Amino acid sequence: MMFVGFLGCYGAIQESQCLLGTFFTCLVILFACEVAAGIWGFVNKDQIAKDVKQFYDQAFQQALTAESEANNGKAVVKTFHETLDCCGPDNGIAAITPLWRADLCPKKELFEFHTNCHRKIDELFSGKLYLIGIAAIVVAVIMIFEMILSMVLCCGIRNSSVY
Repeated sequence: MMFVGFLGCYGAIQESQCLLGTFFTCLVILFACEVAAGIWGFVNKDQIAKDVKQFYDQAFQQALTAESEANNGKAVVKTFHETLDCCGPDNGIAAITPLWRADLCPKKELFEFHTNCHRKIDELFSGKLYLIGIAAIVVAVIMIFEMILSMVLCCGIRNSSVY
C-alpha cells in the first residue's frame, strides 16, 4: 500500500503520466481484489464463521493450559472476550470458566452471566453483516474517487502545454 501511495504522490508531484497510469492500474487491481474478496466472503460467511469459531476454540484450549501471562492464546482469547463481551466456547466449560479462570473473562456483576462466544460469533456474522457491507461500500466509493481523480490528473498533464 505504501508503494501504491508513493506512485500516486510522486506521480502527481513530478506530473508523470507513467507513474499516475501505474497508480491507476494498481488501484484497479486492488479494487477488483477487494470486490472479489467481498463476494467470496459473503458467499462463504458460514464457513468463515465456522473457521473463526475453530480458531477461537484452539486459542481457548491454549489459554486454559497456559501458565504464563505471555501466552499468545491467552491474548487472543482476552481480545475475543473483550470485543464480543462473551466468555468460553459453546460447551459445558463455558458455564464454569468464569469461576476458575476469572482472568480470561471480562468482569461482570455478581449474578450476571456470560454469553458463550460461539453464539456471539454467529451473531457477528449474521446480525452485523450490514456493518461490514457499509464499510466495504465506503472503501469502494473512496477507491472509485481515487481512480477518477488520478485519471483526470493524468489526462490534464497530457493535455497541458509544456512550460
